[in-house]
Amino acid sequence: MTGTQRRAQLLEVSRLLFAEKGFDGTSIEEIAARAEVSKPVVYEHFGGKEGIYAVVVDREIQALTGALTGALEGGGHPKVLVERTALALLTYIETSESGFRILVRDSPVAQATGTFSSLIGDVATQVEHLLADQFKKQGQDPKAAPIYAQMLVGMVALTGQWWLDARRPGKSEVAAHLVNLAWNGLSGLERRPQLTKAD
Repeated sequence: MTGTQRRAQLLEVSRLLFAEKGFDGTSIEEIAARAEVSKPVVYEHFGGKEGIYAVVVDREIQALTGALTGALEGGGHPKVLVERTALALLTYIETSESGFRILVRDSPVAQATGTFSSLIGDVATQVEHLLADQFKKQGQDPKAAPIYAQMLVGMVALTGQWWLDARRPGKSEVAAHLVNLAWNGLSGLERRPQLTKAD
C-alpha cells in the first residue's frame, strides 16, 4: 500500500470507529488493529487521535457545507430554496450516515469552527440574507431575519438528527413536511408578533 492509500485507509477506518463509538470511545490501538497496522503507523500519518479526528471532521464539514451551499446558491423562489436545503441535508444523512453521526457529536477539542453547531450557524447566516430580502418584499422588518434564519435552519438540522435513526417516513416526505411547516408558517407571519397574555 502506498502512503496515500494507507492514509485513506486509516481515515476510513477511523471515520467508522468515531461514528460507532465516538471520540472518547475510540483508541489509537483500535484504529491500528482494524487497519491491520502498528500504532506507530497511525502516529506517523496523523500524530495521534486528535489529528486523525480533525481530518475526519474537516472532510465531513466540507462535504455537508458543499451540499447545503449548493442548494442555497441555486437561486429561485424562497420556498424552493427551503425544499432544496432540506433535501440536501437529508441526502447527506442518507449517503454519509457515519459522517453525520460524527458531526452531531460534541467535538472533543474546544474550537469555534469545525463543529456541527458552527456549520449550522454558517448556513443560518446565508439563509439570513435570503430571508431579509423576502421580508422586505412582504413589508416585514428585515432586522428580524437573523432570528428566523436560526429557527428555520435549526428546525431542519434537528429534524435531520431525528431522521438519522428514524428513517421513516422517507426523505422526500420528511422534506415536504419540513417545508410545509416552514413555508406555511412563514407566509402567514404577523407584522409585530406578541405572546398571548394569560388572564
